[in-house]
Amino acid sequence: MNTRRDFLQKMGASALMLKLGSVAAFANVPDPIEPPYKGKVLRVAIMGLGGYGNRVAEAMKACTKAKLVGVISGTPSKIKDWQTKYNIPEKNCYNYENFDQVKNNPDIDAIYVITPNALHHNQVIRAAKAGKHVICEKPMALNAKEGQEMVDACKKANVMLLVGYRMHFEPRTLEVIRMRNAGEFGKVMFFQGLCGFKAGDPNQWRLNKALAGGGSMMDIGIYALNGARYMVGEEPIWVTAQETKTDPVKFKDGVDETIQFQLGFPSGAVASCLSSYNINHLDRFFVSGDKGFAEMQPSTGYGPIRGRTHKGELTQPITTHQTVQMDEMAAIIFEDHKPVVAVNGEEGLKDLKIIDAIYQAAKTGKKVELSA
Repeated sequence: MNTRRDFLQKMGASALMLKLGSVAAFANVPDPIEPPYKGKVLRVAIMGLGGYGNRVAEAMKACTKAKLVGVISGTPSKIKDWQTKYNIPEKNCYNYENFDQVKNNPDIDAIYVITPNALHHNQVIRAAKAGKHVICEKPMALNAKEGQEMVDACKKANVMLLVGYRMHFEPRTLEVIRMRNAGEFGKVMFFQGLCGFKAGDPNQWRLNKALAGGGSMMDIGIYALNGARYMVGEEPIWVTAQETKTDPVKFKDGVDETIQFQLGFPSGAVASCLSSYNINHLDRFFVSGDKGFAEMQPSTGYGPIRGRTHKGELTQPITTHQTVQMDEMAAIIFEDHKPVVAVNGEEGLKDLKIIDAIYQAAKTGKKVELSA
């Protein structure tokens, strides 16, 4: 339901446009419109043409600073389908064996790696050696050691490594971060992040340790972890964790079904998070300070993010996350744009170090101290 503020804002905007329109007509000049973007466009090849790759491709149709120009896949039929659907020339199509030849293709600026987690390390390093900027889906790698090697390889090749943290550009999320930075919540003392759903097909790659590197923590759990960091605004200094498994047949050894983890921060704030492949309807963030709070539900899903604070409902624009992400990443690469929350390889590496510690804590039952 629209609030009175929404109504007044729309009425005010309408009145303003009418006024501008009448002035323009009187002056015999065109209505004021935003000029078309004339800057450099990031030309992207998507690697991995599965469900999320399709979502990104569709979202990129609305981008102004980024354009889908190439594909990399191990399935020839998918390549043909994408060529037809997105008007991709044959010379910009590669498979997993020959994509190193992209180094000879000046029409591709960046490769977006959207493949199973275990493939990221090798593919990102190969893309970097080919001289292309790399965007990699999260988690960036299977562990911090791999992540560091990827960061180092991209630095050596003098290309950027960015991670698909789409929530870092989401308007309502950014409003909560702005309020936190402005002190509107007071001293932040607690964060809760709940992320989970029931995993379906038992044969999917996400339930294969060799491809996923784990289970729910390596997929949905990273949202709660990353959210704790950007909502509290600090880096954790310790972690504890507990694993629960009710279906050892579906969730085999090394594939976590449900993990609860707790983080401690230098200020004294704590976070309580849950990641699950066997509990539906978990998509909620809550942050509490001594002067106010913010609650977001859904907090990370693809659909509209909803939220409220002690000051009322969040009313920032609803966006297509991947469209905004790709335009913002183009600005980072070509315009040295600095996002409110980092999306570079170092940011991805921070999450990987904490995930390593979460698994260690769950296995040993002990608190794990985190180094800076």
